[in-house]
Amino acid sequence: MAGSKVDAKVVLLGKSYAGKTCLVERYLKNRFLGDTVPYQNTIGAAYGAKTVTINGKNIVIGIWDTAGSERYEAMSRIYYRGARAAILCFDLTDKSSFDRVRFWIGELRQHESECKIYLCGTKYDLIAEDPEKRAVSVSDAKSLAVDCMADLFETSSKTGKDILEMFNKIAQNYVASKNLKEEKAEDQSFVLKESGRRHHCLCTS
Repeated sequence: MAGSKVDAKVVLLGKSYAGKTCLVERYLKNRFLGDTVPYQNTIGAAYGAKTVTINGKNIVIGIWDTAGSERYEAMSRIYYRGARAAILCFDLTDKSSFDRVRFWIGELRQHESECKIYLCGTKYDLIAEDPEKRAVSVSDAKSLAVDCMADLFETSSKTGKDILEMFNKIAQNYVASKNLKEEKAEDQSFVLKESGRRHHCLCTS
């Protein structure tokens, strides 16, 4: 995939240990290493890409997995600049990671207001095994999603729950947005041509 033109730039943001890297690993390589490979902090950002087909069109999704440590937050702005979508990850068993999502919402609104937000609760498999581990209620997550006009997903990198669905939704929204912009551009071009024709008729009558 190296050297391929990226159609939709997607950035993952969130606190350390929120499961961003495992989520990307599951989506790109369909594997889960969380139980076998020791945790390693992402430094700066890691990049990967995948081609998906939406309505007969091939779309290259470029994914930037950013560092979760607060000392790298200023650096993260480099990676979400120009992003079409931002996946804000939070650990469903860690309330502080959910609270930190509000910081990223503010950052995106200030620096990249056109970027579509997707809220992603991770580690759902832990909740499925023991509901008492849930630290972020469904109602709180839905309320935040409404506030920032985001789609909400509860995912598991271990089982793959809803990860493919989330990225497909991102690709579908990208295609729909692109089609809408093209339609508006065509309409504007038509209006300008018609205006020019009318103006020409008035001058020669």
